Amino acid sequence: MHPFRTHNCGELRPTNASQTVRLSGWIHRKRDHGNLLFVDLRDQFGLTQCVIDTSSALFATLEEARLESVLTVTGQVVERTADTINATLPTGLIEVQIAEAVVESAAAMLPLQVNSEEDTSEEIRLRYRYLDLRREKVKTNILLRNRVIASIRRRMIEADFVEFQTPILTASSPEGARDYLVPSRLHPGKFYALPQAPQQFKQMLMVAGFDRYFQIAPCFRDEDSRADRSPGEFYQLDFEMSFVTQEDVLSTIEPVLGGVFDEFAGHGRETPWAVTPSPFPRIAYADAMLKYGSDKPDLRNPLIIADVSELFRESDFKVFAKVVAGGGVVRAIPATGAASQPRSWFDKLNDWARDEGAPGLGYVVFADGEAKGPIAKFFSDEALAGLRSAAGVGDGDAVFFAAGKASEAAHLAGLARTRIGEDLDLLAGDQYAFCWIVDYPMYELDEDTGKIDFSHNPFSMPQGGIEALETKDPLDVLAYQYDIVCNGIELSSGAIRNHRPDIMVKAFDIAGYSRDDLESQFSGMLNALQFGAPPHGGSAPGIDRIVMLLADEPNIREVIAFPMNQRAEDLLMQAPAEVPPERLRDIHIRPALPPKKPS
Repeated sequence: MHPFRTHNCGELRPTNASQTVRLSGWIHRKRDHGNLLFVDLRDQFGLTQCVIDTSSALFATLEEARLESVLTVTGQVVERTADTINATLPTGLIEVQIAEAVVESAAAMLPLQVNSEEDTSEEIRLRYRYLDLRREKVKTNILLRNRVIASIRRRMIEADFVEFQTPILTASSPEGARDYLVPSRLHPGKFYALPQAPQQFKQMLMVAGFDRYFQIAPCFRDEDSRADRSPGEFYQLDFEMSFVTQEDVLSTIEPVLGGVFDEFAGHGRETPWAVTPSPFPRIAYADAMLKYGSDKPDLRNPLIIADVSELFRESDFKVFAKVVAGGGVVRAIPATGAASQPRSWFDKLNDWARDEGAPGLGYVVFADGEAKGPIAKFFSDEALAGLRSAAGVGDGDAVFFAAGKASEAAHLAGLARTRIGEDLDLLAGDQYAFCWIVDYPMYELDEDTGKIDFSHNPFSMPQGGIEALETKDPLDVLAYQYDIVCNGIELSSGAIRNHRPDIMVKAFDIAGYSRDDLESQFSGMLNALQFGAPPHGGSAPGIDRIVMLLADEPNIREVIAFPMNQRAEDLLMQAPAEVPPERLRDIHIRPALPPKKPS
């Protein structure tokens, strides 16, 4: 017999009755019934009830063993009586009568409860993450992650993608976030960077002649934590394809993502969630900002924002009229059924808008055949009819307003749309609502500096190619860039890449990069494009976010085995940490620490 186990703790069934078996696992729970001691033994695969009589010489050993001690038991499998069956367990029809028991490893007092989901502080959970990972919910999430990655890898290989591994130590390049830098011991004063993404390497694989690349890629960015973003590092399904149009890329990856979500849509649920059928909706960036106030729209929310600027141009409501006259806009956010809400709900929304930095949210309520609210009196009957038509509202509904510069109004309207949809319980639940956001602007204006910069990915192909760059206002140039969004969460950004060096030089010149800048910062890519680069494109859906959605978790930390806290600290391994002076000398580093704040 194997020294530790003949079966795992989720395997035994009535067909094993009368067999002598050996199990190993952790003591999940104990119950003393006077003359019998029940021990629930747990491993990754499940839980088996084991039982020992008080007359056994082993009774005292098991009675003293703490929860989470590692135990090996040997005994006979017996069927439970009808009144002791546990229908909630796959092994609930049997139990093991303990004849032998060995405590392989005794557990100390536990800093958190493993056999319950009771709230525990983030600090304790992360400091003792190996214990937290034993808890059923967290363990299930991590195993789901494994299955999702395996499914993705299988689907990509079936679609003729080839898996590569790209370098971790590479050169720094501006890709929208701070790099993690690694000093070189052999080259004093020089640094490697951990890759924010394998962007340049995967493009050079296309230049090398490989047709379809993918990788479950680790990426490193020195940026702040959010609920849907882990600080420090994350993983993505990185892929690239040669000789493709934008539509080719979208239609190739949709079956992979849609298939994964279909496969796991029933995870932890009695009824699987619905998944948007392919093809996913394509929404132009400008339309997304107008209708949803965001390029990450949650399509479960039925509310559609409308532009009502012209209704206010000659309005008696001078505040909005002045905004429109000054080149600003007014957006209307419908609130279906809001007329039944108390006045306090409207006041809370106004307070919320002020907290967001806006002067408030004006509104009109349509009820009992008339318009009510603080600004309703400033509308003519004709304007009210126009408002009802534009916002798609009727009796019993309300309309809120956001006014200002187009970007500011869109931002506030988008936040308000989300807030109102949630408050009024309008979101269509139990579904994964996908869409593509396409036609992003190639450039944007930095309002602080007045300079033009890339709005998205600097390696993207402009729509219209070199001619568009040479003849159009840069702010009117669109790019072959696209994001995939699910339930209001961006899963991926992607693009058809610029594969011509002349277009690359011109595109970067518009954004203020000289030829010398290109040579120093992107020499590898620039040189590669001069030796015959195919038209190519790709994307990189985030693994962590995919699993977070499938697990229905509000925080990405819950689907990562060893996450950092919000301050980018690894409490388990105590990183980051100071290092001895001699190690700093080896890598030619002298710390220049900020002055300590007075206590």
